Amino acid sequence: MEFQTIRLDIADSIATITLNRPERLNACSLDMADELSLALDNLGPEENGARVLVLTGEGRAFCSGADLAARGDRPVNGGQGSYMALTEKYNPLMMKLARLDLPVVCAVNGPAAGIGCSLALAGDFVIAGASGYFLQAFVNIGLVPDGGASWMLPRLIGKARATEMMMLGEKIGADQAFEWGLIHKAVADEALADETKALAVRLASGPTLAYATMRRNLLTALDSSYAEALLAEAEGQRTAGGSEDAMEGGMAFLQKRKPVFKGR
Repeated sequence: MEFQTIRLDIADSIATITLNRPERLNACSLDMADELSLALDNLGPEENGARVLVLTGEGRAFCSGADLAARGDRPVNGGQGSYMALTEKYNPLMMKLARLDLPVVCAVNGPAAGIGCSLALAGDFVIAGASGYFLQAFVNIGLVPDGGASWMLPRLIGKARATEMMMLGEKIGADQAFEWGLIHKAVADEALADETKALAVRLASGPTLAYATMRRNLLTALDSSYAEALLAEAEGQRTAGGSEDAMEGGMAFLQKRKPVFKGR
């Protein structure tokens, strides 16, 4: 599959999507949103052996935000243009990422700004290098956060800190993001690739179907009652419990050995 704005590599059950517009600090154009969406549609153990997704950026940025300047000969400007771009392109992309049946690791190198911040924080595990930072820059140009930021941020770090990020529009560095509980880990820039790979390898050897069910249950629980969350867990356990990985896990426990999960 040929892409112009991203790279997709799959090796050892690890799918890596690299945002690949370094000359624009990987600003997410409408073309990039389309290509990301297409790539997500074709990831999975059955499709291509992928059991975990790593999302990162080429060069010195993760993603500097949405690039609404142009898509071919169709410029996208103004409030109505932004509305159409969000509802038709970016919002469906964020939902696909949230509903992906694979664990997601985001490796943040440099800025994750605007919708790039939302993309980064959509990961189950976010690892940021020392030069990485998170920025809700919208207020600086008279706009409002998008890409799900107003839903995501208060759930991750609470209303007060979410308000600070959105209304003051200041950079949140990797160490501060970790202290706030915004991300999984902050590491030295030179350690980012190795830390990401180690975590991806661990997840790629885990119970893929159970991970998928956990992702769905976490998403459901954030918007449901306690009773609804309990029912979703029970239904998820029924699905996971019938998997080959669950059978292997049970046998490994009885035999006092480490399980070998196959993602089925």
